[in-house]
Amino acid sequence: MKNILGISCFYHDSAAAITAGGTIVAAAQEERFTRRKHDAGFPVHAISYCLDEAGLKIDQLDAIVFYDKPLLKFERLLETYFAFAPKGLLSFLKAMPVWLHEKIFLKKKIYDGLKEIGPYDKKKVKLLFSEHHLSHAASAFFASPYNSAAILTIDGVGEWSTASIGIGKGNKISIIKELHFPHSVGLLYSAFTYFLGFRVNSGEYKLMGLAPYGNPDSPQTISFIQTIKEKLVDIKADGSIWLDQDYFNYATGLHMVPREKWTALFGFPQRSEDSAIEQHHCDLALSIQTVIEEIVLKTATEARKITGESKLVMAGGVALNCVANGKLLREKIFENIYIQPAAGDAGGALGAALAVNFMYFDEERTTDGLTDLMAGAYLGPDYSEKEIILMNRKVRAVCTHYPDFNKLTSFVAGQLASGNVVGWSQGRMEFGPRALGNRSILGDARDPEMQKKLNLRTKYREGFRPFAPSVLAEDALEYFDLDTASPYMLLVAPVKENHREALPENYNDRTLWDKLYCKRSDIPAVTHLDFSARVQTVHKETNSRYWELINAFKGQTGCSLLVNTSFNVRGEPIVCTPLDAYRCFMSTDMDILVIGNFVYLKTEQPDWQNKDKWLQNFGTD
Repeated sequence: MKNILGISCFYHDSAAAITAGGTIVAAAQEERFTRRKHDAGFPVHAISYCLDEAGLKIDQLDAIVFYDKPLLKFERLLETYFAFAPKGLLSFLKAMPVWLHEKIFLKKKIYDGLKEIGPYDKKKVKLLFSEHHLSHAASAFFASPYNSAAILTIDGVGEWSTASIGIGKGNKISIIKELHFPHSVGLLYSAFTYFLGFRVNSGEYKLMGLAPYGNPDSPQTISFIQTIKEKLVDIKADGSIWLDQDYFNYATGLHMVPREKWTALFGFPQRSEDSAIEQHHCDLALSIQTVIEEIVLKTATEARKITGESKLVMAGGVALNCVANGKLLREKIFENIYIQPAAGDAGGALGAALAVNFMYFDEERTTDGLTDLMAGAYLGPDYSEKEIILMNRKVRAVCTHYPDFNKLTSFVAGQLASGNVVGWSQGRMEFGPRALGNRSILGDARDPEMQKKLNLRTKYREGFRPFAPSVLAEDALEYFDLDTASPYMLLVAPVKENHREALPENYNDRTLWDKLYCKRSDIPAVTHLDFSARVQTVHKETNSRYWELINAFKGQTGCSLLVNTSFNVRGEPIVCTPLDAYRCFMSTDMDILVIGNFVYLKTEQPDWQNKDKWLQNFGTD
């Protein structure tokens, strides 16, 4: 049995994962420990946690593997600048010192980083490197329940590849077809993220959330789609694309796009981050989302055609586009689809470890066709009751301990039904970008004010942002047109007709905010403008405590679902420790906090009416 440590870092969302004989022991993102969102530094804390969880020291590892090949990336950088020269000289001069320091001397930086964790014998460390898209492919296929499947990876860019189609059989993966830089679906979407005023590499999901506010029937939207397909991207029959580099700067420039050209193209300037969102912004978001969905469907069709497989696995940042995923599912191109829940670069650490385990060491792989290796994505740290009690003493928290978990869920369900917002921290932290019921903020989906309350008073984020429902798996079909499990919140599905409300006349002509606060269903807090919802099915087998809470809520209200959003505020990572959870609770308008079997009421906490005073005393370590 081989023990493999996978690492991703120095670009975006550093992470570490450890596997033992192909079993995933632990995985976590560095940001959760350092509290710096999208921390790209060497994942000292994440690695330390993974080693502790596995009971291993560095010397006891059979291999350490990095998730991509930096020398190939450096080759791509040099060839790209050479191809575009003399354009991009300033960008080249800014990029070179970073690459020379961090990427060319990456082995040394890894060895130095490992020294921060503990002493080790360098001669005993086998350091390997996996190609970027192979890491993505392995994270999806080897974690999936399938012994054989087509593999589709789509993201911004790895070394040269920006998308790939492959096939997985047993313990081997073969990449059949690739799309190469600078032609990239992920970078196309990021360019629109940038132009519409959101941050690249973190705001793409905001763009996806804004798209349903666009008017699909308006001449403006139709014109935008036509412009994108005529001027920016040529979509081939097999889903590959060609991007006109006259309209993009990401290859050699300091910005994603030439703003003046895009202003002339779409008739309005780049939106600044904090400026008002207007209808043309919504229509453009809908337009690029529509184009991305067409590309994904064509690429998946090609994957089915050239692999002959009936099952598909997906990874890469674009695989987090749950709207496109939902459409792909409904098209029935494949019989089954599995999407890696940590589909972005963080998941590359896990994929690299799995690739080395199965492909390098040729370990045997067994599957049952039903159960994946992700354990519900609950792969992060857990905290004991003793650790919670120590935190309570440190911050003088007032709480009630419930030895009987059924009594706890009954009480909390009643509080949720009364309109209260609950912070819910249980068990092992999730790996990946989604909170799946262990580090979540919860509310009553039937409350028409809940979306506004959560966005503006709890999360402190843009008011248009949608929320996801967590629904008992056995009751999902009662609410949504979804005939498959969706445990990782990666599929968007329509809300059933019998739960919908009739829309007023001229609905599509109304402003964003008029649309937002128009009641669309009897679960309005989780029903998006197009009657869709990003569904998480909750399974008793993988998260019994969360299932018990929702079931208790069902028993009291008849409703089998809750609003579920990540336990954090804008600009911060999801909480990790009990202290992180309590800090977030005290700095927001959350009403109740539950950590393990401890329940905290806001009005009972010291200094609860004076957030600044509390944060001054206890807000930092």
